[in-house]
Parts: sequence; structure tokens; C-alpha cells
Amino acid sequence: MEILVLYYSRYGATAKMAQQVCRGVESVNGLHARLRTVPAVSAVCEAVEDNIPESGPPYATHDDLKECAGLILGSPTRFGNMAAALKYFLDGTGSLWLSGALAGKPAGVFTSTSSLHGGQESTLLSMMLPLLHHGMLIVGTPYTERELMETMDGGTPYGPSHHAGINSDRTLSNMEQQLCQKLGARVANVAHKLQSK
Repeated sequence: MEILVLYYSRYGATAKMAQQVCRGVESVNGLHARLRTVPAVSAVCEAVEDNIPESGPPYATHDDLKECAGLILGSPTRFGNMAAALKYFLDGTGSLWLSGALAGKPAGVFTSTSSLHGGQESTLLSMMLPLLHHGMLIVGTPYTERELMETMDGGTPYGPSHHAGINSDRTLSNMEQQLCQKLGARVANVAHKLQSK
């Protein structure tokens, strides 16, 4: 079984979080992470992105969504909302919504911001909305995870967060890494339990 970890990252902080989420997924016996990204949205109407990015994971397809046992979305914060590139990809999943391809699968979300109070929680909530419309089961990071109570950096019950700094030069703290891994493991464990029934 695979958990799709799908993210958009402009300066690399969200990509680093995605890698930690994948580590959490793969800490669960029998579960694997499928890491995917989405291309940037161009302001030029005729711009076409290559099917394969120059570096990093491949771009996501609808098949990635159909084949996954669970989904974890990551995005930097854009004025308290998910980045346009991720929203654009999700907006194109109407056929999956009609077929119910994602209904009943577990999902989680994570984000990074340049400022400490840059809309982390509202961004996480904005990513949950299309997942709820798809009928997915939202998995957060509850306060039973001790790191959430102890973190001095990012972290919310809605999903992991990271304070990247105005120049995106703050590295993931140990607590932020742990919270990303915990989310990956939680979604993977829920997917495993659902598939076992």
C-alpha cells in the first residue's frame, strides 16, 4: 500500500517537510510513500511545463490519487491559503470526485510559512476543504503527540507546520521533523486499519 505525499514548494521548506512525512509513512510496516509535486502556475497563458521536472519528484497525476491508500498534502502559505499551484491541481480532480475515487481514504495536511503567525492554521484548513468534498477522512496531529505540547516552533493539531523565516533560511527543528513524521505514520496506520477490514 502506498500513501501519496503531494506537495508544492517554492523555496524548499515544504519539500523538506514532505521528506519527513515520507519517513513517517515508511516507519509503518508494509506502507510506502509515493512522493509527488505539482508544477508552478504560470502567469503566461501559453506556458507549458515539461511532464517531468528538472529535479525532485515527478509531477502528480490523477492515477497517483486513484492508486493511493491515503493522501497527505503540503503547501506553503499564501495569504492564509494554500498555494495556487496546489489549488490548480486539486481543481482539476472533478472526475475523481464524481467517481468517489478518494472517498473513505485517510488524508492529512502540512504547511510552512515565512512568518511565525503567517496563517498556518487557515492554510491547513483550506487544504482540508477539497479533501472533505472528496469524502476523505481527515487525520490531524492530536495533543497525544507530546511534541505538539512541547514545540517552540511550528506545529498545530490540524497538521504539522514550519516557520521557515522571511528568507526561508530556518531549518526544520527536531520537533517540526518529529511532527511531520508522526503525521505520516498516523495516516499510514489509519490506511492500514481501513484496508484490513
